[in-house]
Amino acid sequence: MPLTEKAFLEIEGRADTIPCMFNPAELTVSRTNSWRADSIGGQGVGQVRYLGAQSGEMRLTLHFDTTDTGQSVGQHTGKVLKLMDVDSSLPGTDAQSNNARPPYVVFHWGNLHSFKAVVTDLTLRFTYFSSTGVPLRAEVDLSLRQFAPSDAFGPQNPTSGTPNPHRVHRVQPGETLDRISAKYYGDSTRWRQIAGANAIADPLALRPGSLLSIPGGTE
Repeated sequence: MPLTEKAFLEIEGRADTIPCMFNPAELTVSRTNSWRADSIGGQGVGQVRYLGAQSGEMRLTLHFDTTDTGQSVGQHTGKVLKLMDVDSSLPGTDAQSNNARPPYVVFHWGNLHSFKAVVTDLTLRFTYFSSTGVPLRAEVDLSLRQFAPSDAFGPQNPTSGTPNPHRVHRVQPGETLDRISAKYYGDSTRWRQIAGANAIADPLALRPGSLLSIPGGTE
C-alpha cells in the first residue's frame, strides 16, 4: 500500500519547509475578474467592459496537535506566524528605500502544487490546553494571494490528467541521486532524469533540505 502523501509549505529563499501535521480536509481557490458597466442617463443597461484579472486567492486550515509529547504546539504555529514577517534576505530588498516584504510560499500535496502566494490574513486558534496552560492543539486559517502568474490549478496541473506528473522530494542528509532514483523509479540508473529536470551539474553535491522535482515518478 502506498504511503499517504504529507502536505507541506515551501518557503521562498529557504531550504526547510513547514510540514502539515494533518493534511487539510478542504482547500478553496478563487479568482476574480473586474468588469465595469457605464451608466448613461435616459438609457437602459449598458455593455460591460473588461478591466482585467485580479490575483487568485487560496484558503486553507492547518491543524497542529502535540498532545502526544506534551510540548507547546507553538513550536509549530510559530513557524507559520513568521510567514507574515519581513525577510530582508529576499531579492529586491533595499533598506534605504524601505523596500522589503515577507516571503511567498507554495503549497505542495503529492502531485498538487499551488501558485506562488503571500499570506494576506492569518487566524490562529488554540483549542486545547494542558492543566498548566500549555497550548497543545491549534488551528491556523490561512488566506493566500497569488504572487505571480501561474497555471496552477489549471489544465496543466498534474491532478487534471497530464501524462507525466512531477512529484517533489526533499533531500535528506546522506541521500544521493541514485538512491532517490531507486526510490521513485525502482531503478538507480535513472538518476540522470532527475538531474536533468533540476539542472544539477554535480550529482554528488546535493544539499540536504533542498527540493527536487521527480519527473513521472511513482513510489
